[in-house]
Parts: sequence; C-alpha cells; structure tokens
Amino acid sequence: MIEFPDPKLADDDGLIAQGGELSPEYLLSAYCQGIYPWFCEDEPILWWSPNPRMILRPNKFKLRKSLYQLIKRASFELRVDTAFREVITNCSRIPRPDQDETWITNDIIDGYLKLHQLGYAHSFESYYNGELVGGLYGISLGNCFFGESMFFTKTDASKVAFYHLVQFALKNNFSFIDAQQPTVHLKSLGAEPISRTNFLELLETALQKETLRGKWTDLL
Repeated sequence: MIEFPDPKLADDDGLIAQGGELSPEYLLSAYCQGIYPWFCEDEPILWWSPNPRMILRPNKFKLRKSLYQLIKRASFELRVDTAFREVITNCSRIPRPDQDETWITNDIIDGYLKLHQLGYAHSFESYYNGELVGGLYGISLGNCFFGESMFFTKTDASKVAFYHLVQFALKNNFSFIDAQQPTVHLKSLGAEPISRTNFLELLETALQKETLRGKWTDLL
C-alpha cells in the first residue's frame, strides 16, 4: 500500500498531498486512507480528505414523493456496469459549479477504467428508450461506496440511478455511501456531514468487510 500523509494533519479544506500517479495501487491506497484525487488539467495530482465529510447511511435515505412516483412509473431502465466508460465520459463533460473546466481529466478516466476492469469501480446507468440518459460512478471497498460523479441528459435520470445505488447498498448491507462534500441536494436526500475523524473511524470498520468485486450487472 502507498502510504499517504495522515489525513488528520490536513486543514478543513483537506489538501493532504500532491504528485504521485493515478495507478490502481495509488488510487486504492488513497481511498483506503480516506483520501481521493481532485485536480484540473493544468495542475499536479492533488489528494484530498476534507472536514467535514458528507455521507449517506443507506437506511436514512429520504425517498421524495416525486421520485417514488417516478420509480413506480418505470420510465427509466436501470443497468449496472454495462457502460462505465460512457458514464465517466459524460460526467467529464460537466464542470463543477465553481469551475470553468472539468476535474475528470483523461488521466482520471484512464485510472478509473482500470479500477473498473479490476472490479472496484462501478457505474449505475439510466436508460430511456434504449438511450443512456443519466448515471453515476464510484468505487467500492469493504462495505462502503465512494460516489464520484453523476450526470443526466434527461431530467431525473441521475436521481433514478442514485435511488438504485441506495437500494443496492441496502441489499448488500453497505455501511455508507461517501458523497465527499456537503451539498443542499444531498442533504435533502438524507446525507449528513460528519467530522473527518468520525469518517475515518467508519471507514476503518467498513474496510474490515469483504469487498464485493467484479461486475455488479446481475446483482440487483
């Protein structure tokens, strides 16, 4: 395992290191230590562990009435791990609200594709009339899921994908879904900010469980 600096030494913004590479060994080591990469094309690789950390405990998910009705109508078809490259590529085209450019660089895409091939990275995909219109991707280690990014080209498509991620997490006794940084939308769904210290403790416990590796296509 690649040893990163102790995340507890970082300030609340969470920058803990720079440099390294986006190989599976680096990425898996980082996630196991509560750290993830986030940087722009013209920057060195930056590694973060913010305080507080936003997580969703699956059993605290708040299913809004409108989303419940949408799920019941079954307007979208849900698939898992059938279009990982397409999902992360679509996510890369959407800048974060405070950025003019995406943080999902070609190097990020290549790194996470390798994790997908190794059975650690997964995508939840929403289809409408056979067309991919929304989805999300992330990393699974132990009994937790690290959500990375989502996209939609049709209203509510990413929400449907997220709903199915939560249902998968419940079915497989996942401890939490890491959402990294607080947002109003995630809070409305039941996510909560916790201290970095608490997050690292939860992560340590979660990593003691077996990782559900491989494609999740037939596990819903």
